[in-house]
Amino acid sequence: MAGFPKVDEAPEGGAGIRSVLTMGSLVSPSGNEVHFAELDGKIIGLYFAANWYPRCEAFTPVLAAAYQQLKGRGAGFEVVLVSCDEDRPSFERFHRTMPWLAVPFGDLQCKKRLSERFQVEGIPRLVVLAPGGEVVHPDAADLVHRYGERAFPFTAARVAELEADDQRKYASQTLEKLFSIDGMGKEFVTGGNGQVPISSLVGKTVGLYFSAHQCAPCMKFTAKLAAIYSSLKGKTEDFEIVYVPMDKEEDGYLRSCSDMPWLALPYDGAPSRALARYFDVREIPTLVVVGPDGKTVTRDGRNLVNLYFDMAFPFTDAQIRLLQEAEDEAAKGFPQSLRHRGHRHELSIVSEKSGGGPYVCCECEEQGLGWAYQCIACGYEIHLRCARDEEGGSAGTG
Repeated sequence: MAGFPKVDEAPEGGAGIRSVLTMGSLVSPSGNEVHFAELDGKIIGLYFAANWYPRCEAFTPVLAAAYQQLKGRGAGFEVVLVSCDEDRPSFERFHRTMPWLAVPFGDLQCKKRLSERFQVEGIPRLVVLAPGGEVVHPDAADLVHRYGERAFPFTAARVAELEADDQRKYASQTLEKLFSIDGMGKEFVTGGNGQVPISSLVGKTVGLYFSAHQCAPCMKFTAKLAAIYSSLKGKTEDFEIVYVPMDKEEDGYLRSCSDMPWLALPYDGAPSRALARYFDVREIPTLVVVGPDGKTVTRDGRNLVNLYFDMAFPFTDAQIRLLQEAEDEAAKGFPQSLRHRGHRHELSIVSEKSGGGPYVCCECEEQGLGWAYQCIACGYEIHLRCARDEEGGSAGTG
C-alpha cells in the first residue's frame, strides 16, 4: 500500500516503536499514566477508532477477545488506542470498555502525526507494527474480524497460511462440518417440535440466517423472508432455514425465535461466532445459502431474496442468470421514460450497463440491481416493478 514503510524498512530515526509513539507516556483505561516499558519488544496494534462510529463499537469487542486470548498465551502483543473522539468524556467512556492503553486524549499533536503518517482515512483501523517500529500490516482489522487471535502475528506469510486453510475448508465443506467448526460439534438444531438432527438437513438447500432482535433491518427482512419461506415450503421439501443468533441477550434470542417459522441454533455464543467468522459476516441480517452438496452457494442471499423473492430459489448462479435474462427481456416492454408520483422529474430507464448499478429503490426501500428508472440529476431510482403501479407511474414521451 502506498505511503507505508515496507516490513523490512525501519521508520525514520531508527529508534523502534519510540520513533512512532513520541509522547512521554500512555494512559490506562482507568486513566493512570503508563510508561513505554509496557511496549518494549512487543508487536503493537495502533487502533484508530471512535465511540460515535457503530463499526468501531462493533469491532472493539472482537479485537478485545483476540487481545485477551493472545495475552493469555504470552504472545507479546499490545494495542494502543488512537482516539478519534471529539471530547474527553466520550474518549474516557470508550476507553474504559477496552483492556489496552491509549494515547492521551489531550496529545493532539501525536494523534495528528499518527493519522498523517499512516494515512488514516477510515475507522476502525488497526495498524500493526513490529517491535522495531516497521509496519507489519497497514490495516489488520479485517484479519482480526475474520480470524481472531489466529491472525497473529499478522504477517504476509501468516495471512497466506490462513487463506490456504480457508480454501481447504471450503473445498471439503459439508453441512455436518459447518456445525462442527471450532469444535462446537452440534448434532441438533431446535424447532417448534423440539430437536431436529442436522443429518435430516443433508441433501437440502439450507439458509443460514444471521440476525438479532431489535435490529430494524433484521425485523423488516425477517418478515419478508418468512413469507418467502412459507411459499417455498409449500412447493418443496428440499429447503430449510436455520437461525444463527447474533443476539446479545437470551431474551432477545427467544423473541427472535418467536417471530421465525424455521429452525434455530440454541442460544450459545460460541457456535454463532464460529459460523459468523467462517462466513466473514460483517453485518446483519445476512443470509448464507448452502446447497444440497454442503457447499456454499452464496453469501448474498439477502440481496437475492430482495431482488427476486421466492424465484431466487435455489439461489444458484444458473438460476440468477435465468432471472436476469428474463428481466432483460421484460425490460424491452417498458417505456424509455416515465413520471412517477414520488419524484418531480422524468425518470429514464437504465440497465446495469448504462448506469443501473446497485441501488435502494426510493419507492419500496429494497435493494435493486441493474434495471431501474433513474433520475440522472437527483439520483432517484425505482425498480421496474415499482413503476408498474398504475397510479404511480405514467409513460413519458421518450
